[in-house]
Amino acid sequence: MQGNLPPEAQEKLEQLQDLQETAQEVAVQKEEAETQLSESQTALDELEDIDEDTVMYREVGELLVETDYDEAEDDLEETVNDLEIRVETLDKQEERVQEQFEELQEELQEMLGGGGGGGPMGGMGPGGA
Repeated sequence: MQGNLPPEAQEKLEQLQDLQETAQEVAVQKEEAETQLSESQTALDELEDIDEDTVMYREVGELLVETDYDEAEDDLEETVNDLEIRVETLDKQEERVQEQFEELQEELQEMLGGGGGGGPMGGMGPGGA
C-alpha cells in the first residue's frame, strides 16, 4: 500500500515511523533513569540508618575506595537530584514526541481521508509543485 501513497503522505508516514522509534528510545532511557533513581533513593534512605562512624566504601570503576559518611551522603544526594532532573526532562521529551506523533497522524489521516474521493492526483497538485 505504501507504493500507492502520494509522496507527501509517504514522507509523513516515514516521519511517524521515526517518531515511534524515538518514543521507544526515550521510554527505555526514562525507565533506566527511574530505576537508577529508585536505587539511589533507597541507598540514601539506608544511609540514614547507618552510624556516621561506620567505615564505608564507594565504587570507583573497578575499585572500592574508603569514604566517609558526609561524602557518601553528599554524593548520593547529588545523584538523586541529577536523576530527578533527568527523569523530568525525559518526561517532557516523551510528551513532546507523543504530541508530534499525534499531530503527524492527524495530518496523514486528513491527507489520505480528505483527498480520498479524488484519488492521489488531487493531493499532488498544490504540494507537488
